[in-house]
Amino acid sequence: MDLSMYALEDLLLAAIKSEIESREVYATLADRVRNAFLKERLTFLASEEEKHRTFIEVILNRNFPGEEIVLPKETPVPLPVLRIPDESIPLSEVFEHAKEAEKASSEFYRDLVDQVDGSDVKKTLLVFSAMEMDHYRILDAEQENIKRFEDFDVEWPMMNVGP
Repeated sequence: MDLSMYALEDLLLAAIKSEIESREVYATLADRVRNAFLKERLTFLASEEEKHRTFIEVILNRNFPGEEIVLPKETPVPLPVLRIPDESIPLSEVFEHAKEAEKASSEFYRDLVDQVDGSDVKKTLLVFSAMEMDHYRILDAEQENIKRFEDFDVEWPMMNVGP
């Protein structure tokens, strides 16, 4: 992803917006699911996104001290938008979108390294990039489990009728 055509402030605001949206989706999903293990995974992902948001805000404040953080409604940076899903959408499909967003975020943080100063910031962004791919793998594994259960949720008429 070529980020050189974007202003650093726009990149950082896009990252904050993306982290907030992702956190909201994971927290909302965690509230909706009944599986305790999946709820724990989603709560973990939500907390990770919150930590990323906090760090990006620190970078923004270092580079643009004294400026109020105002998130744009739409961002020029091409990051996938992760929205709170309609309850009728299968969870496996929601996870597919979340995986795409995590993969794009990983690429975004990897490429953002070239736009910032400071070796500590660069190292942290590379860690974020790796963490986003870890999130992708978590979602991928959970998606496979969800698909199995969605397959079992099909009703077969007369399936349990005895002899």
